[in-house]
Amino acid sequence: MSLSTTKSIASLQAEAAAQGEGTLRRALSATNLTLLGIGAIIGAGIFVLTGSAAAQYAGPAIPLSFIVAGLGCLFAGLCYAEFSSMIPIAGSAYTYAYATMGEFVAWIIGWDLILEYLFGAATVAVGWSGYFGALLKNFGIDLPVGWTQAPFALEGTHNLVHNAGGIINLPAVILIFLLTMLLVIGIKESANFNNVVVFLKVAIVFLVIGFGAMYVKPENWHPFIPPNTGEFGQFGVTGIIRAAAVVFFAYIGFDAVSTAAQEAKNPQKDVPIGILLSLGICTVLYILMSLVMTGLAPYKTLNVAHPVSIAIETAGPALAWLGWIVNLGAVLGLASVVLVMLMAQPRIFFSMSRDGLLPPAFSKVHPKYRTPYIPQILTGLVAAVVAGLLPVGLLGELVSIGTLMAFVIVCIGIWVLRVRSPDMPRPFKTPMVPLIPILGVINCFGMMVFLPRDTWIRLVIWMALGIVIYFLYSRHHSKLSNPAGG
Repeated sequence: MSLSTTKSIASLQAEAAAQGEGTLRRALSATNLTLLGIGAIIGAGIFVLTGSAAAQYAGPAIPLSFIVAGLGCLFAGLCYAEFSSMIPIAGSAYTYAYATMGEFVAWIIGWDLILEYLFGAATVAVGWSGYFGALLKNFGIDLPVGWTQAPFALEGTHNLVHNAGGIINLPAVILIFLLTMLLVIGIKESANFNNVVVFLKVAIVFLVIGFGAMYVKPENWHPFIPPNTGEFGQFGVTGIIRAAAVVFFAYIGFDAVSTAAQEAKNPQKDVPIGILLSLGICTVLYILMSLVMTGLAPYKTLNVAHPVSIAIETAGPALAWLGWIVNLGAVLGLASVVLVMLMAQPRIFFSMSRDGLLPPAFSKVHPKYRTPYIPQILTGLVAAVVAGLLPVGLLGELVSIGTLMAFVIVCIGIWVLRVRSPDMPRPFKTPMVPLIPILGVINCFGMMVFLPRDTWIRLVIWMALGIVIYFLYSRHHSKLSNPAGG
C-alpha cells in the first residue's frame, strides 16, 4: 500500500452515521460545543501569558499581537469548520489528513496532536496548581512546597536537573485524576460541568474588564508601540509578531471542538458554529483584557506569573476586592482547559485505533457510559505523571509548535480536497479558497519560525519516534492496507 493512500470521505461519513453499541453518544448541542471551545481557550493565555508577552516583546501593543495570532487561528478555524461539516467524526486533524493526504501524513498529525492535547493538559494542570495554591493563601492555607513542585527543573533551555525542594506536584495530579473520572462517566456530564465553569470564569473576566476600565491610566499606553531596542523581536513591529507567537498558546483548544464531532447532535451545523463562535468571543475578550491590564499598570511590571493580580494591585485599594476573585477565575479557567484537552486526546486515539493504527483496546467504548474509557484512563495516567514530575517550561513551547503544525496541515488539506473533489457536498464552505488556506499556512508557519531552535529539535525527535512506531506497528495493522483484519 502507498503511504499516500487516502481514506474515502464516503467511508468516514458512514462511520459518522453509525449508531448503537460501540459508538459514541450524540449528546452535544451548538451551545455545548461553543462553551467547550471557550472552556478550552480561556485559561493560561488570559491569566498568565498576556503580561509576560507585553513586558518582554510588544508593550501596550499586545492587543495587536492577539489580533495577529487570532487571524492565524481564524484562517485555520475556517478550514476546520469545512472539514468538520464534511467529516463529522472524532479524530479532528488526524481524520482530515487521512481523507486528503494519506495514511502516513495522518499518522504524523495524530502523533503530533499528542503534543497539543496530552502534554497540553499536563502543562496547564501545572499552571492550575500554582493558582490553586495562591487561592488557598487568600484563605490562610499554605500547601507544603515539596508537594506542589516537580522533582525536576529546567536549567537553561534543555538541561533537566534535580529540583531539591520538589517531591511531586500533587494538586496537578489530583486535578487530572478527578477530571479523568468525570470524562469516563460521560461526555454530557462533562459538558454540563464545563458549562457551569465557563459561565463563572467569563463572568470574572467581565468583572475585571468592567471595573478595571474605570481605573485605566491612558499614559500607560504611550508609546503604544515602544521603539525597537535594536534586537529582533524586542518591541517595535517585530516585537508584536514575536509576542503573537508566544500568546498563540492562549488560543490553543478551539480545534478541540472538532474532536467531539461524533458526539454532536447536528455536527454539520453545530461544529462550525462552535469553532468559529468560541474563537470570536475569546479574541474579543483577550483584546479587551490586554488593553485594561496595560492601562492599569506599566507594561514592564507585568512580567510575572500572575499579571492580572499585579495590574489590579497597581490600581490601589479601590480594586483590592477583585484579588481573590481573579485567583478563583484562574483556577476555574485553567481547570476547564485541562478538562477539554483531556477530552480531546482519547478521541484522537479512538479514531486511530478504529483505523488499525493503534491496538484495538484504544477504540473500546464503555458499555454503559458510551465513552472511550481505556484511552481516557491512559491519557489521564500519562498526563498525571508528566504534570507531577516534569517542569512546565519543558512542555509549553512543544505544545505550541505541535498545534501550529496541525493547523498548517489542515489548511493545506482543505486546498487539496477542493482541487481533488470540487463537487463534494460541503454543508460549510471555507470562503476564498485557496487564499484563506494559504494565509493560514503563512501565518501559522511564520509563528513556528519564531519559536526557539531547541523547540524545533524536540519536535524532530518526537516525530522521529512516531515514524519508528508507524513502520514497526501501525503500517502492518492498518485496516486500509489490510481490510481482512490487520
